Amino acid sequence: MSALHDAVQRARASGLRLALFALVCAALLAAVEALTRDTLRDYAEASRRATLAQVLPAGSFDNDVLADSVALSEADAALLGLRLPAVAHRARRGGQFSGWVVESVAPNGYAGAIRMLVGVDANGVISGVRVTEHRETPGLGDYIDAARSPWSQQFIGRRISDGLRWQVKKDGGPFDAMAGATISARAVTAAVGRAANVLARLPAEHNEGKQP
Repeated sequence: MSALHDAVQRARASGLRLALFALVCAALLAAVEALTRDTLRDYAEASRRATLAQVLPAGSFDNDVLADSVALSEADAALLGLRLPAVAHRARRGGQFSGWVVESVAPNGYAGAIRMLVGVDANGVISGVRVTEHRETPGLGDYIDAARSPWSQQFIGRRISDGLRWQVKKDGGPFDAMAGATISARAVTAAVGRAANVLARLPAEHNEGKQP
């Protein structure tokens, strides 16, 4: 009986040690997951802030453009190809309004949806267009990406209220497109035009709101 009792006690002790080990491992995994999640979130936010800055004039803002935002209407979000909640990001310098940035999605790229950011200054002039996500053909349709070519710079300086035809030259508009890859340029140009329409309709009082 003594041997059996000792065996049972050893088995219980081993079970407790295993349970304790499992609890410790679970706690460590949870802690690592939490730290990783926070790190990934911080990295994503930093990357997003950097991209927002790329479509605004250098030195034109000193606020947190990512956090300073205005909710878009359901109709405007749909026009931009965005799901609710959707926002326009507001730039300020010294507390004064200095520009907007909105995201716009072209659903009809050659290889799928093309996501981009469009920035305008306080005078309603486009200050930058940056494609942030696409699957266009490398070496062909990917020239819409500013990292691949200066093609998107042709939008800079265009006034959003000028009533432009936001089309490529092949369709009667003023914007260039590369021969053999018109679909990509056509999709981005139209999406920039939709962003311009939304930005032109933003209520003027938003320009004078207090900085959060």
